[in-house]
Amino acid sequence: MRARLGGLIAAGVLAACSTVPLPPATPAPVATPTPSAPSAPTLSRDHARWIAADWNDLPGWGGDAVLEAWSALQRGCARPAPGWDAVCTEALRYAPRDDDAMLWLMQHLRPWRVESLDGSAQGTATGYFEPQLVGSRTAGSASQAPVLAPPRELWRHQPYLTRREIETGSAAGAEVIAYVDDPLELAIAQVQGSGRLRIDGTGGGTQWLRLSYAGDNGLPYQSIGAWLRARGELSDASWTGIRDWARRNPARLREALWANPRYVFFRAEAMPDPALGPRGAQGVALTPGRSVAVDKLAVPLGTPLWLDTGAPLTNTPLRRLVLAQDTGGAIQGAVRVDLFWGWGAEAEEQAGKMKQQLRVWALWPR
Repeated sequence: MRARLGGLIAAGVLAACSTVPLPPATPAPVATPTPSAPSAPTLSRDHARWIAADWNDLPGWGGDAVLEAWSALQRGCARPAPGWDAVCTEALRYAPRDDDAMLWLMQHLRPWRVESLDGSAQGTATGYFEPQLVGSRTAGSASQAPVLAPPRELWRHQPYLTRREIETGSAAGAEVIAYVDDPLELAIAQVQGSGRLRIDGTGGGTQWLRLSYAGDNGLPYQSIGAWLRARGELSDASWTGIRDWARRNPARLREALWANPRYVFFRAEAMPDPALGPRGAQGVALTPGRSVAVDKLAVPLGTPLWLDTGAPLTNTPLRRLVLAQDTGGAIQGAVRVDLFWGWGAEAEEQAGKMKQQLRVWALWPR
């Protein structure tokens, strides 16, 4: 084998030294590039990217009573997002009927699929509500809890005092708005960001006030339910489960509340129309079932959104038009919404059981 290989190499050398001209080299064929399909237009946000979509991409589009969200859209147009002036002018003077609202949206807006910056289109939907509290202008018992307005020094010292320090009297100069009968209900209102306060007068009259978010101590929220569950105190970490534990352990309630160092201060507002929700971060009244809290670095406030998620109490997917009109400390990321359910026992039940996978589309002016 080695001799044969040597002969072949020698023959190759002789051929290379001969004067016989070699045939010209044939040029390699030039590959014609195959045109790639054009990529969908993309809008970039700080915490998200939006991918252009078609109306047929929206699961269940056409099956929602879009007209129910029209009042929320018009309220949001009182404080339009950048680029919405012309569309909001049209929306404010338009009075749709039935399917007209859906057709109007399709004529004036286009859908965009909302994704995280790493390309994930899956996220989480939760719910929140407005608690109802009972209280008085003056302290009546040691078990009552004061509702505090922000102290003057709050903005000069961030982070501020812990919940425990505030509730044991270290927050000098904080005005007491009222005293509520149940400290746990006040803590729930602080987590939700607002509450309805009923004050019963000595003459038999009743006054309703809205407690609206006015600031916080800058410390992170810690779940009371998670704290109790970690200690084997309960398995149901919902507000219903926490209330049941508090009824059985009244002497330990304050200790459990102090497990959450975050403290929210309120301002009291008149409530001329009880049918309206609290003002969200957009500065307009929230609409039950149609307003959501979002990460405003992913979705500008005022943006209509189409949700595709499981319903909190049934196996039917929740597919509906909502408006991004609020924010929340725990609402972070591109595909993340917190749906406002309203107030009362049913709203609390809906909000408490809602934690589903989510896909979302933003509707933006053409």
